[in-house]
Order: sequence, then structure tokens, then C-alpha cells
Amino acid sequence: MDLLEFARGPALQVAAYILVAGTIWRLVGIILLKEKPEFSEPRARGGLGAALKVIYTRSFTADPFKPATLYPKILAYVMHIGLFMVVFLFVPHIMFFEGFLGFDWPGLPNSIIFFGGVAAIVSGFALLVRRLTHPVLRLISNFDDYFSWFITMLPLATGLLIPVRLGVRYETLLAIHIITVAALLIWLPFGKLGHTFLVFVTRGTTGMVFERRGAKT
Repeated sequence: MDLLEFARGPALQVAAYILVAGTIWRLVGIILLKEKPEFSEPRARGGLGAALKVIYTRSFTADPFKPATLYPKILAYVMHIGLFMVVFLFVPHIMFFEGFLGFDWPGLPNSIIFFGGVAAIVSGFALLVRRLTHPVLRLISNFDDYFSWFITMLPLATGLLIPVRLGVRYETLLAIHIITVAALLIWLPFGKLGHTFLVFVTRGTTGMVFERRGAKT
């Protein structure tokens, strides 16, 4: 078995199993958390509407904090949009998803995908520099923050190197790229990257609790 066969086969399969198992483990752990007793009288039901409201409002910055957070907010949106384009709108990736989903969707031209990937990496590096130079961010950052950044940027970087080649065989670069994707899938459920699938759960729960207590959301 050569490197590409290993990457496409066992590496990706094991990573997918760990991703699914880790995600279920995180979700079950949250569901089984012991709920704190509520002694105050509920001021509202705190139902689905409250959850959806906070999921929406927390996607934007409150007015008092906009001047201080505009720069990192723009960088974060650029990085996330670029990641979305590369993962879900690159034609070879769509063909990969079609293999086990059974359906496909329109993709974007390679030139636009390449631009989106470069934009994601540039904004990611800018966010890293800000984390390293901002006194408060540097103080509260830990291994999870830096490793999650690294393991996210790695598949982007290796993917962008494939068309460039740099004297390396296409098959080798593709295998390395797939292995970095597998590493990302393995880490995703266990670190802070878990916000990928937990963000709506946590925001929705916050909205329901706040409305129940009568807090303005």
C-alpha cells in the first residue's frame, strides 16, 4: 500500500469514525450534564423562539463593542467564508461528498476557490498575529488555541500547494493533503474546534435560559 492508498483508505476512514464517535461523545456529555436547580420564578417560557433569537443575534456584535472588535470580526468572517468555499464549493470536494451522500451541488471555478483559500490563510495568520501581540489574548491563550489554528491551516496550505507542485509528485502532495484533513477530523470534536457543531447548541441554550430569567437578549 503506497502513501496515497493509505491516505484515501485507512487514514480517512479511521478519522471519519473518530469524528462521528467524538461528536456523539461531546453531545451526549452535554445532554447528561446535571441541570442546576432554578429557584427563581420563570418570567417567560424560554422556548425555541428564544433559542433562535440568540443564535441570530450572537452572529453580530453589539453596538458598544463594534469599534474594538471590527478588525478581528472581519478577519474571522473572511476566514470562515474562505473555509466554507474551499470545503463545500470546490468541485473535487463536491465529488467526494457525492460518493457517500448520493447527490451533488454546483461548485465554483478553481480560480475563485484558490482565492478563497488564500484569503482564509491570510486572515488566519492575521488572527494569529493579533493573538500573539494582544496582551489579554496572549494571556488567556493555551495549547488548544494554537494547535486548533495550526490543524485548521494545514489542510488549506497543503491543498493550495497541490497545483503549484514545487517539484513534488502530484500523488505525494495529494496524499499529504488528505492526511492533514484526516488529522483535522480527528482533532475537531475534542478541542475548541468543536464549536463547529456546538455553536448553535450553546447559543440556543443561552437564549432559552436568559429569556426564562427575564434577561434582555
